[in-house]
Amino acid sequence: MISYLAIALGGALGGAVRYLLGALVDRRHAGGFPWGTLVVNTSGALVAGALAAGFAHFGRLDSIAAAALLIGLCGSYTTVSSFSLQALTLMQSGHAGRAALYVLLSAAGCLLAAAAGYGLALSLLVAGAAA
Repeated sequence: MISYLAIALGGALGGAVRYLLGALVDRRHAGGFPWGTLVVNTSGALVAGALAAGFAHFGRLDSIAAAALLIGLCGSYTTVSSFSLQALTLMQSGHAGRAALYVLLSAAGCLLAAAAGYGLALSLLVAGAAA
């Protein structure tokens, strides 16, 4: 039962931070491209990769903290539904090229960010253990 509460609390925090950061980025970069969601999803993938490396390194992937941070916080912070609707809206408004670029940048950027976060966190953990 405590895991569900931890996930709910992480989700509440992740959703609020996602809204604030996405809105801030979109206000600064108007112009018909969903930069806010792209930044949120890519940064969320980076953080999720780093957290996954840390929890895996310490053998705690099944912990309450991992559930709260990976499922709750990162799951709520990143959003596939907004990404999908924004890509569809771009296509429906005649911007197929922008939509394709957005889908490509989102998929490739998030995958690279997750790998970078995981690799960076793992190398820092290994270097810290060697010191």
